[in-house]
Amino acid sequence: MHFAQYYLDCLSQASYLIGDTTTGRAVLVDPRRDIDDYLHDAEAAGLRIELVIETHIHADFLSGHLELARATGATIAFGEAAETGFPIRRLRDGEHISLGADDGQGVTLTVLATPGHTLESICLVLREHPDDEVPYGVLTGDTLFVGDVGRPDLLSAAGHTPQDMAARLHRSLHTKLLTLPDATRVFPAHGAGSACGRNLSSETSSTIGDQRRFNYALQPMPEADFIRLVTAGQPTTPGYFAHDAALNRDGHPLLEPGPPPALTLDEALAARDRQGAVLLDCRPLAAYTRAHLTGSLHTSLDTRFAEYAGSVVAPGTPIVLLADPGTEQEARLRLARIGYDHVLGHLPDPTAVLDRTPALSRGSRRIRHEELVLREPQLGKGGPAEVTSADVQLIDVRNPAEYEAGALPGARNIPLAGLPHRIAELDPARPVVLYCRSGNRSVIAAALLEARGFGEVCDVIGGYEAAAGAGV
Repeated sequence: MHFAQYYLDCLSQASYLIGDTTTGRAVLVDPRRDIDDYLHDAEAAGLRIELVIETHIHADFLSGHLELARATGATIAFGEAAETGFPIRRLRDGEHISLGADDGQGVTLTVLATPGHTLESICLVLREHPDDEVPYGVLTGDTLFVGDVGRPDLLSAAGHTPQDMAARLHRSLHTKLLTLPDATRVFPAHGAGSACGRNLSSETSSTIGDQRRFNYALQPMPEADFIRLVTAGQPTTPGYFAHDAALNRDGHPLLEPGPPPALTLDEALAARDRQGAVLLDCRPLAAYTRAHLTGSLHTSLDTRFAEYAGSVVAPGTPIVLLADPGTEQEARLRLARIGYDHVLGHLPDPTAVLDRTPALSRGSRRIRHEELVLREPQLGKGGPAEVTSADVQLIDVRNPAEYEAGALPGARNIPLAGLPHRIAELDPARPVVLYCRSGNRSVIAAALLEARGFGEVCDVIGGYEAAAGAGV
């Protein structure tokens, strides 16, 4: 048997290539949109990808099922409840998918219908031989993670309450997955950092036994308690989730690789002024805060770039990248992975451009937690006397569970992913102080407020970790 996990750190996303080496037949599960690694590895292993299986309609990234179908001729398959805008094979609960020869003795996948995260969610039990008492593993999609379970609230806009979906999830976990032997390996679709859950481990695999013992959501409890537990404190859904779910369901343009074209500064500014393009600064945080084009947004390539970009940039918005030389193609690819294809171009060497045009740039305003303790952040040109504690809007841009676990006195919680839709709750005439866990999301939020016309904005260096560590 050939089994390979492909884990993409920047999206906390996992996909799987599974093949029978005696027949060369293979399936690919939950692929990302850039498929070259899969094709290369399948060819090297002598495998033919015949089937592309999606464990559910993903919302957090744009899947590569259409790209793979074009490249390999593979059939696309979803759970039986899926409704799509393109032809699919519907996989029934209990169905066996054999990759072996006609004698039925090869690698086998068994489909488990596991609604809860979504209605069409499935898991795939993998056996090297169909009569193996203990499966090699189970691919759990977004039903079961290492340390968590799938969030049940993403279909609330479609008329399914989080409580109803959580009840379905409870039944799927206890009547399907937890009936597997403890030694069965668990291979989820996501890991730590994903917005598809709130407590995901950094481990990319586990076992049913370990999850039975250590996963908080699998501990013995009444169904009603489980429902309350998994519907509370979920991360705020990034704005691009609904966009990606629709594209994964209805179909999307195929990925066109290659770097974005180079633009002059005048062309970049014209794209902003005439086409409504966003200037998205992808440089490291230190470079951005030192100097950036006034009105530009920020999310660095050395963090969760695509997810944060999708939190502050509306789907379909034209984008001009401000990226360090040699990184513009990576930035474009990572945006494409969430379906943000409208990249008009990039500004070569933006740091050098900013050095030559200081009148068009500004630095970020940042304070240390010691200044926050004094409640006199130095926001105005006249110094701290301009700003008193009553003037400041202190905003915590972390997710709800983080905020509930501990927050700075007087802070309001507006998570980064929800900020574009809640800006009207803030007074642009009053100073705003932002903080997150360590200082990354707060800079992204500050850039968004600056671009929306807020004049007095700063963030806390080191975020809540620095302030709490100092006893604030």
